[in-house]
Amino acid sequence: MECLQTMWFSKKQAVPPTAPKSVVNDPGARDTSTKSKGDRAESAAQAYLEKAGLKLVRRNFKTPGRGGGEIDLIMREPDGTLVFVEVRSRSSAQHGGAAASVGWVKQRRIVLAARHFLLQLGSEPPCRFDVVLVQAAPVPTQAPGWAPHVEWLRAAFDTSAAF
Repeated sequence: MECLQTMWFSKKQAVPPTAPKSVVNDPGARDTSTKSKGDRAESAAQAYLEKAGLKLVRRNFKTPGRGGGEIDLIMREPDGTLVFVEVRSRSSAQHGGAAASVGWVKQRRIVLAARHFLLQLGSEPPCRFDVVLVQAAPVPTQAPGWAPHVEWLRAAFDTSAAF
């Protein structure tokens, strides 16, 4: 059984399933999985937007079924505009950095997820699609006072570009 657990361990997991409990439960140990890095970037983006006056409506909204989309953050501006936010984080600017990773396929999935969300509301408020870029530093250099560099691209794309 241990062999199977080790075989199915992937790079996205923070620790292998067979790791001693002291490693798993150690609050000082850093979780470097892709999921945890994404969660930290989303939290940084959310804090940045809330400081700018937006209010959180929903986090990690997913459409049902395969091939659907996900919206990292759904925020509301003080004027009532609903803002669908894609959070992107990259450790380096190679291959265009975080902004270049929001291509037309990703935009299309976000727009489809936004339409699904709006159907649940029953009415359609003014909407906008933003991208928040979080420049991450390597995990070992993150001190307790470390703050990521956040760049907010308002109206980064519209629905006409997604189809």
